[in-house]
Parts: sequence; structure tokens; C-alpha cells
Amino acid sequence: MNQSLDLSPEAFEQLLARSSELILDHFQDMEKKKAYHSYPHKEVASWFDEPLPMEGMDIATLLELTKEKVMDPSTYNLGPNMYAYVMAGGTQVSIVAEQLAATINNNMGKWHLAPTLNEIERRVIQWGGEITAFGKEAAGIMVSGGSAANLAGLTIARNLFFEKQEVRKKGLFGMRPFTIYTSVEVHGCVDKSIEELGIGTDYLRKIEVNDNATINLEKLEQKIEEDIAAGFTPFCLVGNAGTVNTGAIDDLTALAQLAKKYGMWYHIDGAYGGLLGSLPSVKKEYQGIELADSLAVDFHKWMYQPFEAGCVLVRDWDILRRAYFKKASYLDAKLEESGRINFNEHSFQLSKNAKGFKVWMSLKAYGLKKLQEMMQKDIDLAHFLADQVAAHPDFELKSRSHLAIACFRYVKGCETEEAIEDLNRRLIPALEKDGRVFITGTIFQGQFVIRACLINHRMHKGTVNHLVHVIQEVASNINVTALEY
Repeated sequence: MNQSLDLSPEAFEQLLARSSELILDHFQDMEKKKAYHSYPHKEVASWFDEPLPMEGMDIATLLELTKEKVMDPSTYNLGPNMYAYVMAGGTQVSIVAEQLAATINNNMGKWHLAPTLNEIERRVIQWGGEITAFGKEAAGIMVSGGSAANLAGLTIARNLFFEKQEVRKKGLFGMRPFTIYTSVEVHGCVDKSIEELGIGTDYLRKIEVNDNATINLEKLEQKIEEDIAAGFTPFCLVGNAGTVNTGAIDDLTALAQLAKKYGMWYHIDGAYGGLLGSLPSVKKEYQGIELADSLAVDFHKWMYQPFEAGCVLVRDWDILRRAYFKKASYLDAKLEESGRINFNEHSFQLSKNAKGFKVWMSLKAYGLKKLQEMMQKDIDLAHFLADQVAAHPDFELKSRSHLAIACFRYVKGCETEEAIEDLNRRLIPALEKDGRVFITGTIFQGQFVIRACLINHRMHKGTVNHLVHVIQEVASNINVTALEY
């Protein structure tokens, strides 16, 4: 009887070789592959509707099953026809890094459990501070993504802002109500974070935006003054360093000045756009990011990393320790060498994988300059797309940004605003069913629009032209006449 779960050396080698073949196959003909496979839910569910396996199956057969039912039907984030949400295509170096990290399988929660990977992650965090201009001496924690990074940032804000009130011990019971401010364009994870922290969205103030989708500073200060007069405590101001809807960047310096004036914690959501602050073409738009108390960033966006690689940055490690440290006898670090950072003492998690390793390997392999070239190329492609639709009679451009998002509508054959709205709402599911490109819609200035996010280093002008062509072709098969009012 085998005394472990390990395969024989020969069988393990075959497993690795075949898995490598599957990876290489996934890269083949990427421009021709569908970005999305529109299988009915019941069909996909039926593939995995099975009893709990009590006996194992042949590994080679399992791999073929995985190829057929998992890899081949998967949403093709890897390829250049993905325009939905914020889906970077990953790097080949990161694929190898993930394999190696899983092989090492260290727990990052304590330094002595993962000395090398721990120091690598600390270095990646500092590099993140340098790239974003937040500061070279930044401390931070790598988390799942932008949502978790914003939750962590707001948790740190609450725990530090109300440290004297012993909020970690006493909770929010009996405390004077306090308020958080941001724009209506803020990511939904901020709402969720406020709910999860027990603050409640009744105290989240979403301020109107200007025509360029940045927060209206006059209305913001007016609301702060109103809340103070009503007996509330202004607690936190959340700025946007690139909104997910349109890529808008708030006046980060002006927000910092308001936060200082009213004694608030200043958090910036840079999950979508923060890492672009190092580019000469948009650097001036990010002035003021260095004034934040905390910053959320996301390496699986503009560093083109596979999921997950979010990060929250703060000024120093003591801030994190004050926000999170909890003594436990089984984690006592008194006998450990000075200078070590135990991530479990500076964050919520104890069990933690090595999210920073793939970022480190990518930066070492490509260098920041090469990655910046890809960032700039994607921004330029978004501007190219905006120019294409603006000049095309079948389309109406609704927004362009300094970053890599363009919002537009298909308008051919429509004579009323209602017809345009209905056509575009029907166009998105039609494109999803077609599958050649994957793109989604959003609401911008009260109108339903098609939103294209270009954040894949494999994209080029040819793939952008393909997007426009596919939208025209699919739209032409929708009966516009039936939509007229």
C-alpha cells in the first residue's frame, strides 16, 4: 500500500509534461479563440453533477477531462478579445511563478515559515509604493484583489482613527455617528466594506461628479459642513485614482487638503489605475497620491498578473500592527530575531499564500520599463478605439479617459433615445452569445453604454478593429425597427 499521495517519479514527470502541454495549447491561436463560450447554465452544471468520488481515477484521464470541461470552455482572459470588467491577460513568467510557489507551499503568515518569500513580498510592497509614488518606504499587505485592499484600507482607517476610543475592544456601540465621503463613481466594494465594518451605508456620502466624472469638490465640502452642523464626525475621505466605470482620476491633491482641513483619514482607491502613476503621459494626473494615508492597488491589473494580487499600502509597519495585532501564545514572537515582519501581526490572515512572488518574478524578468511600455500601449489603444468610434457614423462616443477605458453606444438605425437604449441593452447579451469578443455595459451619466477596458499586453490595433467589426456585425442582426417607439 502506498504510504503517501505521491505518484512515482516517472508518473509525476508525465503529469508535469502533460500539464505543460495543456498550458501551451491554451496559448495557441489566441486571436482566433472565442473570448466567451455561451453554454447554458444547466449544461455547465450537468458536467459536474456527480456523487462524491470515493475512489480515484486515472490521472491521464482526469487531465483530458480537465481540458475538455474546464480549460476549453473557460472565459478566455488570456487572449486579446477580452474587454469586459478589468481582466489583464497574465504573463507566462507568472504562470511558472505560480507553479513554483505552489511547489514551495510556504505559509506567509510568519517570517520563519517562509523567510525568502516573506522578504520578497516586503520588497514587492516597497516597489509598489515606489511605482505609484506613494513612497519608497511603504508598508503593506498583499490581499486577494482591489475589493479586499479597499476593505483593509478602511479597516485600518477605522482602527487608527478611533484608536483612543478603543474601537477594537469596545466596538462602535455608543459612539457618535461618523461619516465617509467619496464620489458616486466609487467602486461598489466601498459600500460593501462600510457594511462589513458595521458602519452602515447610511453614513456613506456619495458626492456628485463633474462632467469628467471626477468628484465635485464644492459639493463635497458643502456636505462635510452640513454633517458637522448635524452632529456627525467626518471620518474618512475616499479618492479615486482611476474609476472602474470610466477611468476618471479625482483631484487627489485637493482631496488631501480637504482631508487635512477636517481631520479625516485619506484613503485612495487606486485598484484600477494606481499603478499607472509612473507613466510620464499621465503622471501629473496622480499628483497628490503621495499624500494619502492608505492606498489600494492591484497588481493583477496593470502589472498583468494572474489572479490574485491585490495590495494595500500605508506609511509604515507600525500602522498595520496597531490596526491588527492580536497576541496569541501559539504565535509568540518574543524569541525571534529583530527586524522580521510577521504578516499575521500586521493583517487579518494567518494562513497566507505567496502573492508577491509572481510580481517579483515578472518585474525581474521584464523590468519596469518593459511593463510600462505595455501599459502605455494599452492606453494608446483605448484612445485609438475612442477615435475609431467617434469618427464612425454607426457609433456615438460617450467618454474617453487618460487611462484605458472607452464608453460608447451603437446608434445605427435608431431615431429615438429609447431605441438607442434598448438596442445597446440587447446588444451586450447578443455579443456574449456570439462569443468572439467579450464586452460588458455600464451606466454613464444616466445612459446605458458599452464599456471597453483595454488591459491586455497582447492587444493591438488589429484586435481593436476586430472588436468594432464584430459589434457592427452582431448589431446588424438585431431588429432595430421593432425597437422604435
